[in-house]
Amino acid sequence: MFVATMALAALGLVQQPASQAPTPELATISARLGPCSADFTVKDADGTPVYAAIVHVRIRYGFLSLKRMDLEVGTNSDGKARVEGLPSRARPLTYDVSKGDLKARAEQDLSIICRAVYDVTLERETT
Repeated sequence: MFVATMALAALGLVQQPASQAPTPELATISARLGPCSADFTVKDADGTPVYAAIVHVRIRYGFLSLKRMDLEVGTNSDGKARVEGLPSRARPLTYDVSKGDLKARAEQDLSIICRAVYDVTLERETT
C-alpha cells in the first residue's frame, strides 16, 4: 500500500489541496527621500479595480522647495500601487490618477499625514 501511494505521489496523481492564486505584487516606486508613503486602491465607477492606472506626483522639497522630482507608478491587477520614500517635510502633494479619459486627484500634507491610504474612484473629467 505504501509503495503504491508513493508511486502515485511521484506521478502526481494524488490530489493535493487546491492552492490559492498568488496575490499580485504591489506596484511600488520610491523617492528615497524619507519615511512617508501613500497607498492607493484605484477603482472605476462600478467599484472594479483598475489595472494600469497611472499615479503621478511632483514632489517639491529642500530649501525654498527648489528641488523637484516627478514620480509615476502604474496599478497592479488589484488596482493597487504605492509611492514610498517621501520626505516628511515638503510642500503638500497632489496625486493625479488617470487611465485613458478617467481621472481623479488626491492630496497629502506630509506634515499631517505621513502614511496615507487612498481609495480613489476614477471618473470622466467634465470641462
